[in-house]
Amino acid sequence: MNSIKLLVLSLALGFLTLNASCQGKLSPVSTSSGSNKKDIRTAKADVKLDQIKLPAGFKISVWAADVTNARSMAISENGIVFVGNRQEKNVYALVDENADGKADYKFILAEGLRMPNGVAYKNGDLYVAEVNRILRFKDIKNNLTTPKYEVVYDGYPTDGHHGWKFIAFGPDGMLYVPVGAPCNICEKENPIYASITRLDVSKPGAKPEVYAHGVRNTVGFAWHPQSKELWFTDNGRDMMGDDVPDCELNRATAKGQHFGYPYWHAGTVKDPEFGSKGKEASAYVAPAAKMGAHTAPLGMRFYQGGMFPANFKNNAIIAKHGSWNRSKKSGYEVVLAKIDASGKVTGQEVFASGWLNPATQDVWGRPVDVQELPDGSLLISDDMANCIYRVTYSK
Repeated sequence: MNSIKLLVLSLALGFLTLNASCQGKLSPVSTSSGSNKKDIRTAKADVKLDQIKLPAGFKISVWAADVTNARSMAISENGIVFVGNRQEKNVYALVDENADGKADYKFILAEGLRMPNGVAYKNGDLYVAEVNRILRFKDIKNNLTTPKYEVVYDGYPTDGHHGWKFIAFGPDGMLYVPVGAPCNICEKENPIYASITRLDVSKPGAKPEVYAHGVRNTVGFAWHPQSKELWFTDNGRDMMGDDVPDCELNRATAKGQHFGYPYWHAGTVKDPEFGSKGKEASAYVAPAAKMGAHTAPLGMRFYQGGMFPANFKNNAIIAKHGSWNRSKKSGYEVVLAKIDASGKVTGQEVFASGWLNPATQDVWGRPVDVQELPDGSLLISDDMANCIYRVTYSK
């Protein structure tokens, strides 16, 4: 009997060890001292975490405070988190030196930039998107205290309206860079407007090519882990009422597709000003999912970690920043979009909410982007509460 118990115990311990190894873990990160390094271990965020609603087993905490206007995020292979912002002019690197699940130090990598919202990391280099420029910080993880950048490309439009950018590297090694419509609703001759472009940053002098047309303003995209297809959020136009049109989650299956703007919105809503200038709705790619009017879906990632339940795997976690001019506010939450093997969105579930009080209409935070840590936990940036949260799961 004792031998049987020992066998069962051994198998159980082996399973737990395997399960833990599949989840990954946080690792210590050693950094040097410098004038741009700030201790944020005792920094506090003005948040109300007790109001955040999560599914059973999930917990939320402040991973980093004192990160002004925290927007898009990127992460290095050793867990350094890079953060851009839109309303300020800085780019940050955040480091959890002791791997305790909370950021210890903040490095200011650049100051005085113009809406440096987008950040992307590849082969040791950090890329930052301003309104009209792409910057590169070479070997950034070894130069956090002495950051220097070079201009990779400076030919994007200078329009401030929807000029802030989300950037990411695709499976083809190209840097994908959106160019929002410089207006609420308009039609521009230059095809680079209302598009997603891609740029070969490995070739000096390379110029962007348009990958997707008819995209009003995407501030978040990712590639499906299995199909490698590009999925992106898109913010719908304003001034057509509280409930029209829906914001969108889109799926691009090939280069050159047109997603409707400014002629059609959410697949079926004909624009009152420009709809007659376009083609029939069937000529454009309809959204993979509608995400509610004015909810402002921004950052998204396909979950790949081992910490969360199995139903999260290969599905999209999307941050809805929230409405700015709707009579009754909408958004201000993080959702899970479930996608089947054929690429069809089968449903959407609220994953995290509570930044908005529907009864009083009070708002204390606005989720912007999501990023997965090496252990499978999830970071959520908040440009209103000036912090980054960490969501963990335990059975």
